[in-house]
Amino acid sequence: MTDKNASQINITLGTAGHIDHGKTALIKLLTGCETDRLRQEKERGMSIELGFAPCQLGDLEVGIVDVPGHENFVKTMVAGATGIDGVIFVVAADDSIMPQTREHLDILTLLGVRHGMVALTKIDLVSPERVETVVDQLKTFLQGTFLQDAPICPMSSITGAGFDGFYTSLKSMIGTIQPRSTEGIFRQPVERTFSVKGFGTVISGIPASGAAKVGDEFTLLPTGGKSRIKAIQVYGHDADPVQSGQCAALNLPQLDYKGVDRGHVLTDASYFQPARWFLGTLKMLPGETTPLKNGAKLKFHTGTTETTATVYLTESDVAVATDETFVQIRTDHPVVAGPRDRYILRGLSPVQTIAGGMIIEASGRRLKRTQKGLLDDLRRRSEAVRDNAAFVEYAIENASDKAAKVKDISIRVKLQPEKVKAICENLTSEKRISALTGEWYIHNSTLQQVSESLLKLVEQFHTANPQSPGIAKEQLLDDSGLKKQIFDGVFSLLLDSKKVLPRKDRIALPAHSEQFDPAQQALLEKTEALFIDQLFKPPKVDDLSSLLRCSVKEVNATVKILTEQQRLIRVDAKMIFHTDAVEEAKRCITDHVNGEGAGRLESVDFKYLVDTTRKFALPLLDYMDKIGHTRRVGNTRYLK
Repeated sequence: MTDKNASQINITLGTAGHIDHGKTALIKLLTGCETDRLRQEKERGMSIELGFAPCQLGDLEVGIVDVPGHENFVKTMVAGATGIDGVIFVVAADDSIMPQTREHLDILTLLGVRHGMVALTKIDLVSPERVETVVDQLKTFLQGTFLQDAPICPMSSITGAGFDGFYTSLKSMIGTIQPRSTEGIFRQPVERTFSVKGFGTVISGIPASGAAKVGDEFTLLPTGGKSRIKAIQVYGHDADPVQSGQCAALNLPQLDYKGVDRGHVLTDASYFQPARWFLGTLKMLPGETTPLKNGAKLKFHTGTTETTATVYLTESDVAVATDETFVQIRTDHPVVAGPRDRYILRGLSPVQTIAGGMIIEASGRRLKRTQKGLLDDLRRRSEAVRDNAAFVEYAIENASDKAAKVKDISIRVKLQPEKVKAICENLTSEKRISALTGEWYIHNSTLQQVSESLLKLVEQFHTANPQSPGIAKEQLLDDSGLKKQIFDGVFSLLLDSKKVLPRKDRIALPAHSEQFDPAQQALLEKTEALFIDQLFKPPKVDDLSSLLRCSVKEVNATVKILTEQQRLIRVDAKMIFHTDAVEEAKRCITDHVNGEGAGRLESVDFKYLVDTTRKFALPLLDYMDKIGHTRRVGNTRYLK
């Protein structure tokens, strides 16, 4: 029996071992629960489906998953073992080590299980000498595995002999297990589904990540059905919230249980979507005698999902026993999986476990293994995904746009935006990344590259246009190829550090100064003098060539330079005034409005204020509206 006041910790144990070695009987002795619930299981005396039971150890309560031991149900064993944190590895004293003993140990190793103990059951059926012999066999068998130093506890589930020692070792093992982190986006692979009268659909399983509470809405993938959680049970009684690593049953009344199958996943669809291409690490089993060929077709298991898949090796055409490498996996059916998920590969014929590893990320497409830097990137990425902060930094450093927004980082690393923001703030304080405007972040190595590229573009402009005060910001943006938000952010940092300076509405390097040859300087002075002499009746650009006795090309270049230097101002497509004219016009308008105009300026009066004609007055007056000095209402202007 369980105590509702016991402290629930999000740790789930699992049994493993050969058929008929006493796994189910051991759980019943330990918990009082009968995990064989199907009629066929009771009639045949063996587990077919996964069984769940709460296990109270003093004032703590954990979950236990009972997995089938028969070779025909290894895929079900994999589905259950995927969610466990520690294993009770069961071996019967009368049989000793059997085929599924070996395969289950291989699967547990490939799934990354690192905590466990051995229950040597059925000692009531054999002599003490036999028990000692099997203990010795197990010690040899477990050498070099994660169970090599695990306690081996002889016991009988029938007589209770040895149970106290087993129970003490079990409590000790649980004390070494760190409860799972509840960070991340909630995701629960479906292990079983059924309907309860008055409540509707219930799905059970072990959440792979995150936490959820009553009222939260999630999507069932790949079907797309949505439902809010109406009720939660953990370890058999009501709870709120549910956390990753707990045996849980969720009531989801908006879903039809007939459309929910093992392998489906309940999660937030904005973070997870079914995919068919995955990058992963791969480790071949030590005893595997058949090489794994590039492009091999195999059974792929992850979470509670099973599908056929094609495996592409990234480093060679063949992988042999004990090899560790990187792979690309293309599943025949869409799969929902996340970074750090473990997977198992089993042959189609003969059906046996041959390899497994860790999913790095869904990749969207196949990558060419000849791609430069692919292996280095896979090594870095496989290390980064193991730690949230490292993964966030990797995502920023390798962002396709040179920088990344918090929301986009959040989707990639499968972590809530507020947690990503906190990590980014820490990385910023450690001077690993830099914050840009609008919650964009850029890695400092990328920032250096982008900054150097922008400075190079400015320098190249100075070289090609020594007479210009600098490059226009819009041109620099176009030449950079950056998104505007990212360009603005990096540009702002360059301004703050004074690596570039604003100069006459343009951008220049601090050391730059305009350079002109004597003839060009003389032409600039003559041209400007013409506009000063005729301040409110400026010459047409088309007339400058004859007035200055130079070519049209020279005129255009001269006007361009004077405009860049803000000595001339183009008020519309055909008319240019000297800067002094614009400033004098502003003064005249202000004085008039504040004086005899009594707060306004009639358009017809402007030409008299500056002593010009309507031809020049109207474009100049419209320019005053454009730059915000005046506001037009009909034919009347007001100071803006």
